[in-house]
Amino acid sequence: MSEANLTFQFCDQLVRDFEEVIENPIISKSSVYYTGVDLGTACVVMAVLDENYKPVAGAYRYADVVRDGMVVDYIGAINIVREMKSQMEEKLGTELIYAAAAIPPGTDALDSGAIKNVVCAAGFELTNLLDEPTAANEVLKIENGAVVDIGGGTTGISVLKDGKVIYVADEPTGGTHFSLVISGAYKMSFDEAEVYKRNEKNHTELLPVVKPVVEKVSSIIKQHIKDFDVQEISLVGGTCCLSGIEKIIEAQTGIYTHKPKNPMFVTPLGIALGCTQESL
Repeated sequence: MSEANLTFQFCDQLVRDFEEVIENPIISKSSVYYTGVDLGTACVVMAVLDENYKPVAGAYRYADVVRDGMVVDYIGAINIVREMKSQMEEKLGTELIYAAAAIPPGTDALDSGAIKNVVCAAGFELTNLLDEPTAANEVLKIENGAVVDIGGGTTGISVLKDGKVIYVADEPTGGTHFSLVISGAYKMSFDEAEVYKRNEKNHTELLPVVKPVVEKVSSIIKQHIKDFDVQEISLVGGTCCLSGIEKIIEAQTGIYTHKPKNPMFVTPLGIALGCTQESL
């Protein structure tokens, strides 16, 4: 079995384990817990790992507190993270102290302070702040290639060489744009379109409708990786849950494109893997 396939197996197994503990948390006697908080445009995800960095609990909640990587409802974001933290603590029977978070690549000067303040105001001790594609690679473990995080508002790209990030970029175009197209095509509200696209049963029907947006995402990827020897692309982020999106991107870029199991959970798990016990 190739090294790449082994890496993908690790990623997919970690996601499967996380999906299981969302429904059935593991009550263990861990000396410490590491939490990853992913404040996404469409969804807030919290992943909790034990001292061995194994998933023990998790939760996610669709919300509209962040847009294009920027916190637009500060109090709402704090309340959601605080509530999710409390729920996890009740399930695990312990206090969650340490947390890491992430921001779209290249936006640290714009909104990293707000993300930090949300996590800290919710009761966590913030120990790390990563860019989203780099966090995802904590799970993907790509040596040479590109991690593309297609979120609700933006597409983030990290190019890696020998396991090190050598280039990052973030551009508008993401799930919000998919929903706008669906809303117009089906004469439904934006919120209805958001719910409609999350249903996997609708994906075969929707793929041709949103194909122009996927092709736009592909052009963004091509533009940012054209000066690098990228051999593979890995897709993460909630928008990548759309069935078949990887095939369009591979066809447009001409580069092998991999989509892990449930790409919505890869980045929050990577954030949690990047958590430590040392405050920023």
